[in-house]
Amino acid sequence: MLGELVAAGVGLASAGTVYLMAAARVVKQYERGVVLRLGRLTAPVRGPGFTMIIPGVDRMRKVNMQIVTMPVPAQEGITRDNVTVRVDAVVYFKVVDAADAVVRVEDYRFAVSQMAQTSLRSIIGKSELDDLLSNREKLNQGLELMMDSPAIGWGVSVDRVEIKDVSLPETMKRSMARQAEATRDRRARVINADAELQASKKLAEAAAAMSDQPAALQLRLLQTVVAVASEKNSTLVLPFPVELLRFLERSGLQAQAQTEQVEAEAQRARAQRPTAPERMVPPDAAQERMVSADAAPPPPPVESGPVEDALPALEDLPEAENLRSGPS
Repeated sequence: MLGELVAAGVGLASAGTVYLMAAARVVKQYERGVVLRLGRLTAPVRGPGFTMIIPGVDRMRKVNMQIVTMPVPAQEGITRDNVTVRVDAVVYFKVVDAADAVVRVEDYRFAVSQMAQTSLRSIIGKSELDDLLSNREKLNQGLELMMDSPAIGWGVSVDRVEIKDVSLPETMKRSMARQAEATRDRRARVINADAELQASKKLAEAAAAMSDQPAALQLRLLQTVVAVASEKNSTLVLPFPVELLRFLERSGLQAQAQTEQVEAEAQRARAQRPTAPERMVPPDAAQERMVSADAAPPPPPVESGPVEDALPALEDLPEAENLRSGPS
């Protein structure tokens, strides 16, 4: 009797151990357990830690809640400006609702992969080559919006989508290289022309300054001679500047103009000085004086001196005759 009881206890313990081993489940921290009891979803979703299910009745499926990095295979397409390109990308997504990820979609990873490929082809056809090469941030945002809208119904959230590489045909690469070279050549020519314009303006200002001070041109010539002589050439040609001749010519013209101005001022000074009043003589006496003046020899030259010494004083002049008085 006792043996039967011991055997029954051992059998129950073994059955309990087997049941416990079949029913025990451990859910990791980054996982969630979705339990289907007789094919029906039970709530709530099992969290991380130790949990129990009914063996043979319940079936638990673990869902990874970590961020998944999925590479998108390279897709070949034609851009809006008719350029054939090959683009590959990478998608970062995670499961936000474990029950929807199990119930609403058969394989959420495969679904996200196919959706990423179709979205990438669509974005290639809507974009131009320049956008694919330089404006990738905008394209990445567009891809994220295109993928996140249907994926949210599957319990999946798309965090980021990045375009990794854009492969171009060799002919297009050579064309772009020639275009870049032509652009740099044009920029270099514009910069050179701008430098020439600025140099010409500075030379014009220097020429204006040297025209005001002709001695500066001679100093510049001497500096040039010193610079040439420092190279220790066997022959040194010293040009005679034409500006120096013009400087001498202007100096002579200025001296002549100053002389004429002094003479003109002297003539004006003589004309402004007062002269002695002439005597009133009768017409007959004036004619006699004119005849006598013609017959008389010319007066001796007057020595240079002040005008006041050559003119007689007013007191020494004879009294004017009365022209109105008749014959006596």
